[in-house]
Amino acid sequence: MTVDEVVKMCSDALFMIIKLSAPILLISLVIGLVISIFQTVTSIQEQTLTFVPKIICVFLGLMLLGYWMLGTLRDYMILLWGNFAMYIK
Repeated sequence: MTVDEVVKMCSDALFMIIKLSAPILLISLVIGLVISIFQTVTSIQEQTLTFVPKIICVFLGLMLLGYWMLGTLRDYMILLWGNFAMYIK
């Protein structure tokens, strides 16, 4: 296996991590921003107010996007294991 192949495999893996984590992180970011704006407007300074809505929305996001995320990860793992003979050369 050449250095170029290793670099490509690592860059593909990093891109996969970013692609799979971005939707959940964006959901958390948007909900946190909305709740922060709500806290600023209403002058509520409760620090724990953001956790429950964030956890619920992230859980709902995982329920909605989980099938796509697992399918994408499964396809990538099938690709990796399909080329296993190339890696051990």
